[in-house]
Amino acid sequence: MPPISVLAGADVVLVGLFSAKDQQIDAKLDLLATSVGAHGGRVVSRYVQRRGVSRGGAAKMAVPFSRRTLLSPGKAREIAQACRAAGVGVAVFVNPLTKHQRAVLGGMFGCSVISGDDLSPPVARC
Repeated sequence: MPPISVLAGADVVLVGLFSAKDQQIDAKLDLLATSVGAHGGRVVSRYVQRRGVSRGGAAKMAVPFSRRTLLSPGKAREIAQACRAAGVGVAVFVNPLTKHQRAVLGGMFGCSVISGDDLSPPVARC
């Protein structure tokens, strides 16, 4: 797990994969933004990937698009381009991430990648 000290003074993007049924997206992102701010980070943007009817129906709403990135390839590229263009220091995911996902996403985004689970107090899970 990367140290949360990477947030101090960093420009941060928030990222989350949510079920289309989730009605608490804004609340979860707001809670995560508060936690990031408490650790010295500055949220500069938010990215939401919704999983629903368009990609596999209700049965797959809670399943990641990719084991490597959690997100769809297009959303991962969109966020990577934005992070690199803005010189973002840290991407914080609402969702729990594996060590492999952190490494892959960090390489794509060009910044540190952590999960809200790494912050205290813990943020609400999807």
